[in-house]
Formats: sequence, structure tokens, C-alpha cells
Amino acid sequence: MTLSPSVAEELAQKYETPLLVLDLDAFDSAVDRCRSVCDPLGIEIAYAGKALLLVPLARMIAAHELRLDVCSLGELLTAERASFPAERITLHGCGKSDEELAAAAHGRVGRIVVDGMHELRRLAALSTEHPISVMLRLNPGIEAHTHAFVRTGGEETKFGFPPREEAAARAILRQAASLHFVGLHAHVGSQIYESGAYVAVAEALVTAAARFAQDGFSTREIIVGGGFGVTTHPDRPNERIDFAATIAAVSQAVRTASARVRIPPPQVGIEPGRMLVGPAGTTLYRVLAVKRQARRTFVVVDGGLYENPRPALYGAYHHAFAVSKPNLDLREVRICGCSCENDELGRAMLPSALCEGDLVAMTVTGAYTYSMASNYNRFVRPAVVGTRANEPPVLLARRESLDDVLRNDVAE
Repeated sequence: MTLSPSVAEELAQKYETPLLVLDLDAFDSAVDRCRSVCDPLGIEIAYAGKALLLVPLARMIAAHELRLDVCSLGELLTAERASFPAERITLHGCGKSDEELAAAAHGRVGRIVVDGMHELRRLAALSTEHPISVMLRLNPGIEAHTHAFVRTGGEETKFGFPPREEAAARAILRQAASLHFVGLHAHVGSQIYESGAYVAVAEALVTAAARFAQDGFSTREIIVGGGFGVTTHPDRPNERIDFAATIAAVSQAVRTASARVRIPPPQVGIEPGRMLVGPAGTTLYRVLAVKRQARRTFVVVDGGLYENPRPALYGAYHHAFAVSKPNLDLREVRICGCSCENDELGRAMLPSALCEGDLVAMTVTGAYTYSMASNYNRFVRPAVVGTRANEPPVLLARRESLDDVLRNDVAE
């Protein structure tokens, strides 16, 4: 995203900071690029709502005719308030509540990805007048090189059915008339740059589909997950996955593996989130203080852990630059938030003339920032504003007030 200093200052003054600015043209372009790769190969795309989901954004996703993954009743209600077609919604999650399972049973979603035996048994026990389309999330033991906190595949994670439980799962599916098996799912993690991880998942799911076929179950679709890595540093253009080559390799692997195990090739699905919305986001901060300690210079901004916990959680990097000062005479600084923690947002090269009141921007913040924000220290969550070329900005989520933060407190 490119924001001129004047536009950035105008947005910051109108909506206050921190402020998440989404380039909606960039989001549309990312979706179009993804579809240009996937559509010719018949690969289904579902936007991963956990990356960022707001009612206006859900409407855009629906207009792009993508599917939508939701992981909670809150995400589901967001989709419903956007009039997102229920048949294009997939319910995810590890450890679903009774209410979430009931949502699948009552037709509020098109299908549910069941994460384990506990869910499958409870889902089978629900009374429903209509079949529930079920996918099983498997854990084939495949890992990818990423931070442990965002790794969702392999034997050391909580997700999915281990191979030893597959037969028992098929027995439940066979006995439960309300459950309609449609496919298999796996996901290895986030910020993955290795094409081989997706190929390995695809081959493992086709091999599993053959085991299901031997027991009378036809796998209509396999989903190889999302987590496609995005570039976070402008000086590292090679820090990205070759998405087109990866998808082509997955598609070929499914055809080859299906022929080897003698089953019809299932449809392939993917679940990108960060790849679509992450690069579209830029967060604006106001500098509160520049503190030159003995060996380091700290730039304290009005955001931090409460509105972007990713750097503290797993060392995520967001490239930062000064908006309101020429980027000359740069020095390394530590950008920190204003919470009562050592909440470093990262190292950056910023101008030595930077001072209180200046604007600083951090890039690639569209995913897993606002969606993971909290009211830690009772700070208010920021606004989200969308921009398009030659159009006025549009408010996607208002900035919270202090009354919003305190509204659930019980005053005696």
C-alpha cells in the first residue's frame, strides 16, 4: 500500500491512531490473482475469516464468489450479518461448543470440518432434519518450517484426527444417518514458503482417501489448507512462496496420487487468508516519545501489544517507515508500544529527526492484527478504514470508546 503523507495525516486525524488502513483495491487484486491461478485448475478458494473478518469485508468476499471459513459463532454471525450465503460457509475450529455444532446441524453453514472424535460423536448425537455435510480434519504428521506458535500440522499439534482414529471415525459416519461425508482436510501452518509441504499434504490426503474408499466412503474434496507465505520486507523480494507453481504442483500431485491408488481425483480446495488481506493493510501510529537510552533508541508509539500481539507472540516482522519525515539519516531504533510491557513491535531504520507527534507506518498488517487485538490495559481497539483509488475512504470498523471497553463491567 502506498499512502501519501498528506492522506495518511488526514486519515490519522479523522479516525485517530493507531489506525488500520486497508487498501481495498489491493485486496481485490490479490483475490483476482489467486483466482487466475486456481480457477483454470478447478481449485476451490475459501477465505480464512480468522485473518480478518468484518461485515463490510465479508460482503466483498461474497461478491468475489469465494467460500468463507469461520471458526466461532462470532465469525459466523459476522458472515450472517453480511448476508453471506450459508452454503458457502465452512465451520472450522478445535474444540467446538455445543452451540457451534448446533449451528451446523441447523443449516447455518454449508459444511463443518470436524477436528476429532469428541466432536464427531457429539455431532452424530444431534437431532436434525437435514444431512450435515462433514469433512474430517486429519493430522498426517507433516510439518513445515515456521514458528511453533503458528504450526498447525505435525505430531506435536492439537489439530485433527491421528491415523489410528480413522477407522473409528468411519464407523461413526456409517452409523449416523444425519452425517454426510464429503471430504478430508489438513493444514500445516502459517507463513509457509515451501511448496513441498503442500504437495506432501495433498499426497497424504489422497492416500487417506484411498483408505476411506476401501471402507465405502467417497472423498469428493480434499483441502490442503492455507498459510501461504507473504513478503514482509521490501529488501527480501524472494521471501515469498511461488503460489502459481505450488498450486500447479498440488494439482498434479493429486492427479498422480489418485491414479496410483485408483480413485477418482477429488476436487482440491485451499484456504488463504493472510495472502489475500495481509499485504493490503498498513497501520498508522503516532509517535509518543523518542527515548535514547545508553545503547538503544526507543520510539514509543500509541499502539503495541494490545492492537498487534504478533511480534510479541512469535517474532512477526512488519516493515516500518516514517510517514511525516523524509527517510534520511536513518538509524536503527526499537519501535515499542505504550502498554505496560516490553512490547517491542520490531526494529526499524527511522530518521534521526523523528520526534513526538510524527506518524510512523507499519506494513503488511491486514491479517492477524485487528482480529487478534484486545483491550489489554483497557486500551480501545482501533478503527479500520478502507481506501480505493479516486474514492473517499470508508469506515469498516469504528474506533472503540472507553464506554465500549467498560460496558460489561458490573457496577454495584
